[in-house]
Amino acid sequence: MTDVPAQPKAHARGRFQFLFGLTLLALLLLLWGILAFSTQSFWTTNNLSNLLRQGSMTAILAIGQTFVIITAGIDLSVGAIVGFTSVVAAMLLQAGFPIWAACLITLAIGVGIGLFHGFGIVKLGLPPFIITLATLTSLRGIGLLMTNGATISITNDEFTAFSRADFLGIPSLFWMVILVAIPAFLFLHHSRWGRYLFSVGSNPEAARLSGVHVPRMIYLAYTLSALCAAFVGLLLAARIGIGNATQAEGWELQAIASSVIGGTSLFGAVGSVHGPLLGAFILATINNGANLLNVNSFWQRIITGGLIIVIVYFDQLRRRGRS
Repeated sequence: MTDVPAQPKAHARGRFQFLFGLTLLALLLLLWGILAFSTQSFWTTNNLSNLLRQGSMTAILAIGQTFVIITAGIDLSVGAIVGFTSVVAAMLLQAGFPIWAACLITLAIGVGIGLFHGFGIVKLGLPPFIITLATLTSLRGIGLLMTNGATISITNDEFTAFSRADFLGIPSLFWMVILVAIPAFLFLHHSRWGRYLFSVGSNPEAARLSGVHVPRMIYLAYTLSALCAAFVGLLLAARIGIGNATQAEGWELQAIASSVIGGTSLFGAVGSVHGPLLGAFILATINNGANLLNVNSFWQRIITGGLIIVIVYFDQLRRRGRS
């Protein structure tokens, strides 16, 4: 496989992502400042820890989703994968598997789901929307069949204690975001594989003629997305101490929204790692602040939808300006 030459506008794209990231950071800090003055309970240790825990799992899902969206695809199954893998982890722990084995098996199942998505797209020619939507529905059903619709309690205190622990005063769940984000950043922005993903999203045929194995990159993107979702399934199971196939319903939309708000283009070839992270915590801050201010939860969805419309609209304007 030959290396893909840097695209002519790669530097401009990187500069745009950097400036956009600074804008998102400023918006996040502005929201924190407004909430700090609007409510006395926002800037408390308990609330900030809760905010970090709320945003952490969405942030990890958003990173995985970003790999897929950069290739001009979509993964609607990540919420269902979270719920399904929480069931798998709970059942394995209940059966007496050691924590490390339960975690490895659960993550391996996530990899298998991602490879299945790649197979459906590459070999069967199914649209990403269809194959991942089918997986969303199927995994919910399989999980409910496995548990007979019941909830599986996790009695392994060592496993559940992790989610409540802190390190240097920061929740362990947030450290998991760092654990995922650093290699994801290096992969996407400082490796040839990352350049291949961008090239596939920009023009698959041109990428193929440049020597990129396009099907392999599709497999890789969807595998990384499903792996991140399986990892979140483990974290969620540890946080709430149960396995339930109906958990994380709607989280796929939160992940997509975080990625889009973070500057990832739904048309492909544009995205970053830091943008979706900031997008996830902006959404978490909005939801947290709305709860503290006793704002109707329906408004949270309206605000999220409005943000997506605005971001996608300006993305279209930017694309027209470049064309």
